[in-house]
Amino acid sequence: MSRKVTRLTLDHLDELTAPCRSCVFWQLDPVRRERVRDTHGAYADEVDAWVSLVLREWGSCGRVVLVDGVAKGFALYAPEAFLPGAASFATAPVSADAVLLTQVYVAPDARHGGLGRMLVQGMARDLVERGIKAVEAFGDTRGDPGWDSHQAPRDHPRGSRCVASVDFLGSVGFKTHRPHARNPRMRMDLRSSLRWRDEVEAALEKLIGVVRPAPKPSPERRSGELPG
Repeated sequence: MSRKVTRLTLDHLDELTAPCRSCVFWQLDPVRRERVRDTHGAYADEVDAWVSLVLREWGSCGRVVLVDGVAKGFALYAPEAFLPGAASFATAPVSADAVLLTQVYVAPDARHGGLGRMLVQGMARDLVERGIKAVEAFGDTRGDPGWDSHQAPRDHPRGSRCVASVDFLGSVGFKTHRPHARNPRMRMDLRSSLRWRDEVEAALEKLIGVVRPAPKPSPERRSGELPG
């Protein structure tokens, strides 16, 4: 089974069947959401238009994870200026030096295999390469949203569940930056997080080298004998 994280494109969006595929809680302000909510397919069109806008004006704004070539999850992120829905949170605004991670979704049949962590790591590497220092996210203390509702999201994050759980964010390196009973704002300092992981991986490689048994001498070279 092959697993790969790559840049999110509009083609990938068309392949995703996630309930949050048509969620515009982050991308539209409450007034505009009300204007388009009764139009069939309008939410998905708005998401496509938003992705196109951000790609054009800021650059890559998402990652998608492919399992055997099939899209099984995605993550969206952008500067807060592109995400008017963020103003709904009591712990807003996002820090001036940070990008905002909004949605992280993995299909139910592909969960518990590390794909969510792969998406966050792919996002982190993208942002570090672009000189961005940190990423923040509004967490949800109610746990995994479940993604069991296909209804259009409401204006308030309590109704939308378009928010990653605090437990998930904590498991992939985020720390609470501004506490809140329902939606704390969490933060990952990208350079320190990636450097820490790289150091751990290097230490493990050294440890494996120490405990790996030495290769056995070939039968032709018994002790005390010279080749020839």
